[in-house]
Amino acid sequence: MAKVESIQRDIGDGGDEKFRPQNRKKINPNDLKKLTPLQRSRYMAYEDPPKHVQEAQMQTKKRLLELRKQQSRNSTTRPLEEEAEWHKHIRLIGQLKAAEARNRLRIMRLRYQANKAQEIGHLIACQPVALKAVRLQALLPHCPEKKSRPDDLTKSERHRVESLVEDGAGLLTNRAF
Repeated sequence: MAKVESIQRDIGDGGDEKFRPQNRKKINPNDLKKLTPLQRSRYMAYEDPPKHVQEAQMQTKKRLLELRKQQSRNSTTRPLEEEAEWHKHIRLIGQLKAAEARNRLRIMRLRYQANKAQEIGHLIACQPVALKAVRLQALLPHCPEKKSRPDDLTKSERHRVESLVEDGAGLLTNRAF
């Protein structure tokens, strides 16, 4: 143990018991200038930096400590109610963005269908013969076929409509006085 202490004192680290590497042999400034840049940088890596650099390092450390303290003060945990509100807010924003995206897709789809219908109408109008125009119109529909929509009539309305359609004599609809 005494040998370790003597080594630390020999190194001259100020007694803070941290190992700080230093150059074993001292080179005078004239010889230092004669070294190649690589050798000079290797030698200077183990030298203490100049006073102005040490002061700048200390100021930087202080700024970092203050910044860390400020961030720890600002990052206090939120209450549970605030956290729940924040999650609701984030969810609402997500729903709004999804609705906007759906609306953009719907508008693009409608624009595409309108352009397609306009182009088909132009093709039909440019046909030299009316028969070809009618045939093309039958083969190329202007608007996409609607998918089967659900029945808008209730059961009682449906029954009434069917009875009116089946009335061949017109007894249900004729208003004879």
